[in-house]
Amino acid sequence: MISLSFPHPVSRLRSIISGSIGNLVEWYDWYAYSAFALYFAPVFFPKGSATAQLLNTAAIFAVGFLMRPLGAWLLGAYADRFGRRAALLLSVQLMAGGSLLIAVTPGFAIIGVAAPALLLLARLIQGISVGGEYGTSATYLSEMAGAKHRGFWSSFQYLTLMGGQLLALVVQLGLQRVLTAEQLGEWGWRVPFVIGAVAAMGALYLRTHMGETAAFEQQQQVLATAGAEGEGRPPSPSQLRLLMQHPRAVLTVVGLTLGGTLAFYTFTTYAQKFLVNTSGFSKEMATLISFGVMAVALLFQPLLGAISDKIGRRPVLLLFGIGATLGTVPLLRLLAQTQDAWVAAGLLVAALFVVSGYTSISAVVKAELFPTEIRALGVGLPFALTVAIFGGTAEYVALFAKNQGVEEWFYWYVTVCAFLSLLVYWRMSETQTNSRMAPE
Repeated sequence: MISLSFPHPVSRLRSIISGSIGNLVEWYDWYAYSAFALYFAPVFFPKGSATAQLLNTAAIFAVGFLMRPLGAWLLGAYADRFGRRAALLLSVQLMAGGSLLIAVTPGFAIIGVAAPALLLLARLIQGISVGGEYGTSATYLSEMAGAKHRGFWSSFQYLTLMGGQLLALVVQLGLQRVLTAEQLGEWGWRVPFVIGAVAAMGALYLRTHMGETAAFEQQQQVLATAGAEGEGRPPSPSQLRLLMQHPRAVLTVVGLTLGGTLAFYTFTTYAQKFLVNTSGFSKEMATLISFGVMAVALLFQPLLGAISDKIGRRPVLLLFGIGATLGTVPLLRLLAQTQDAWVAAGLLVAALFVVSGYTSISAVVKAELFPTEIRALGVGLPFALTVAIFGGTAEYVALFAKNQGVEEWFYWYVTVCAFLSLLVYWRMSETQTNSRMAPE
């Protein structure tokens, strides 16, 4: 009989908080790029219109996303073999290195094409880091949480993910107050990346004191017992081959992520540029609006996560699917026409409440689909592939449509993707009652 020893509540809470803070720092580093792209785009891409410069930085943002599947594969497989904690330590080290590289890279005027090349390299490193971070942290938080409150505690993944965006905006607002626009464009944009590198080292220290999850330790105990009883450690198949033994779960992750990730990046990272380029707000006002909206949206994550523990995951997902399908086009049309900051903020809060139907329980739904031995890879890889294709390209597709004079096509693109996810939510079973995770 294999005994499963669950951590003491205080130890569990400490580990969840440490993991969540590390997640916050990683996503701050990731989003600092998007938040400050308006300032450093001319440094790395000095020629062309403002929209063309943003297209170049958005392209590198998208390429960083293309590395996320590689990171999900490498770190997810690592987490399933050697532990969730070990993989989380590695991911935060990679993020620190990427941020530091961006902070110290000279501009195009000094080193020419090497400048955007180094910027690209830094984003590739960060893409690997963040690709591995999502699946591993989703698995860690879901496994560490008690069965009755998995929705609530796993919601801290997107709470800290959005908190990372909010922190990037806080730094941006602070720098806008103490530096001139010229100073921000010349050197001030480097400050947030220095902050990110230092904070990542702090997160690394916290993660060294996290506990491992009981589910992973049980899996290791099973393998060790088999070896001690003379059965030998069973041959380990390719992690990808093992993952392909769960095709329905993999396709479910792709389907439920498709609309959610596109809507999330539309109403968070791209919204700030939309307010400037389409609605006509100043950079400073767009940043302030984004800050207020994100601060409110943080509260939706634990609220809807806790609700999913009471009524199930599927009804919360349907909230997003129906709301995004019916509301995206009219909401973006109104946002494009408004000149009132309070109206713009209200529209974005409404949008992110709907999107929270996906983000608040994204981690736990995916974790509940897979068994322990393949959970981190199963959660991370299909998610990362879908995000790379749809989430990472959201800004580029939106800016391209605007540049071509057909901006509203992007509104319908988001709507169609949300509808496809709605079909998945409608047909999928309730993961809370059919969970592959061990009950407590």
